[in-house]
Amino acid sequence: MASKKTDNRKLFNPVIHAVANYQMIQPEEQVAVGLSGGKDSTTLLYLLDTINKQKRLGYPFTIKPIILDMGMEMDLAPLEAFCAELGYNLDIVPTEIAKVVFDIRQEKNPCSLCANLRRGILYNRARELGCSKVALGHHLDDALETFLMNFLIHARMESFEPSSYLSRTEVTLIRPMIYVEEQEIIRFVQRMELPVIHNPCPVDKKTTREEMKKLVEDLSGTYPLIRRKFLQAMESGTVANFWRTKG
Repeated sequence: MASKKTDNRKLFNPVIHAVANYQMIQPEEQVAVGLSGGKDSTTLLYLLDTINKQKRLGYPFTIKPIILDMGMEMDLAPLEAFCAELGYNLDIVPTEIAKVVFDIRQEKNPCSLCANLRRGILYNRARELGCSKVALGHHLDDALETFLMNFLIHARMESFEPSSYLSRTEVTLIRPMIYVEEQEIIRFVQRMELPVIHNPCPVDKKTTREEMKKLVEDLSGTYPLIRRKFLQAMESGTVANFWRTKG
């Protein structure tokens, strides 16, 4: 199914603006796209692929999709077929992350360890493939939820960066969909019939992040511009004016 004109305003243009504003992708760079099988990363791959093929950045770059086999018997065939349709070979990296997290360590709160293991393997594989950038499918709602989680639970007023250099792995992590709202991704995936693979993780939808997602939904009922106001605040740089004790 072909995309609609409104997709430019709500999806493609925000990605292009984010890439330009934060200098995420340079000419001829090789960019690894970290896939999970979920709607966000699949949408990111589609958007970057279209932007690249239509030369909408004004220069070419190379895309290399990567997914980690977590050892939880996910059916990756639909995602492989989707990548092949776009002209890519999906790089599947076998891991024992599920075994380490749930069987060996038996983590009661497994998300942190799982995320650390996934990031390390993904970044190393990206470097092996010659990629200097790793693109993840985090969007505006993710950034707001992360801010609220840091504030309410960890007493920190911060969220993740749109682009950040990781000195230990010598890759730059980029989030091209940082200006895109989650609801637009949901609508796009449904209309375009993009593949979404069921997540077999036993703690899926049972995390603190899900609580933050519900909080954002509740707040947006009273303050419908909350996502855009958050973005405006994050890019204003006013964090430098937060209180500083003299002790």
